[in-house]
Amino acid sequence: MSAETGLVTVSPPAPRGGMPIARMRSVYRVGDVESRLDKLPAREHEHLRATYERMIEKGPERFQVKPGSLPAMDHLYDEMPNFNEVLDDVRRQLALCHDSRDALEITPMLLLGPPGIGKTHFAREIAQLLGTGLGFISMSSLTAGWVLSGASSQWKGARPGKVFETLVDGAYANPVMVVDEIDKARAEHAYDPLGALYSLLEHDTACTFTDEFAEVAIDASQLIWVATANDERSIPEPILNRMNVFEVQAPDADAARAIALRLYRKLRSAHDWGQRFDDTPADAVLERLAAMAPREMRRAWMTGFGNARLAGRAAIELADLPGAGSKRQPIGFMQ
Repeated sequence: MSAETGLVTVSPPAPRGGMPIARMRSVYRVGDVESRLDKLPAREHEHLRATYERMIEKGPERFQVKPGSLPAMDHLYDEMPNFNEVLDDVRRQLALCHDSRDALEITPMLLLGPPGIGKTHFAREIAQLLGTGLGFISMSSLTAGWVLSGASSQWKGARPGKVFETLVDGAYANPVMVVDEIDKARAEHAYDPLGALYSLLEHDTACTFTDEFAEVAIDASQLIWVATANDERSIPEPILNRMNVFEVQAPDADAARAIALRLYRKLRSAHDWGQRFDDTPADAVLERLAAMAPREMRRAWMTGFGNARLAGRAAIELADLPGAGSKRQPIGFMQ
């Protein structure tokens, strides 16, 4: 620890830019938790009691992480050329803090674009780049409107929300929080599934965010928000106004071909069986893959590798690839 700056270095997980730098930040007040625990009736609200006891045991301090230097991002520009505008914005914000005592600040972002172009994959890569934790919420499979903010402990089956769980159970004060397919959120009875975002996306109100289950203020102001959507028309304007909105297009033909080739070589080098295959696929095969959405490429390559191996060949042929009308298999799915 530096006596002058109060910063410490931590190793897990190391971002792509090298050893991260972190300071400790309290995300709640233990005194508030103890006060709520003392007021609980005996032999009641066991789940809530266990939550308070866990908070006291873990303590309030979490790592507030940022890269120790401006991280290398060339690989992201190469792997996801259709995200250049978003990467430029992240790079600018990283440049402001990497050699200063300031905390990492990333303006909430919304990635708009058609399905399968890699929006969710991009969000995960940003978490890896920054070397902090990751919380993930899929709004398309949401079954409870209170998943972000929790539900009152008076309700049967109530539990804390995802924001609370990510901060309390995790190791970081500034994890990346991905809200996937935010345009698919559906209201349930009196609950607005996006209602909590009105305060969570504002720094001043997020400092004292209160989960409805725990009813203890937590500091969610350092969360790094990345939302994805296919269509912005169903997203409330006040939420759009709180985010940097990027319209991400499908990669052009040259970019798609480069992505397909890079993924082929990545899969080949990542597996021992990959050494049995040619370093570069045939042009016709590469063209077929380039016509697919990035999300589908991994599945197609894995199918091709498997079929070629069954045929005892070192090269994937067009016949090895899944046909346009073939049933999708639940393997190798890249979001």
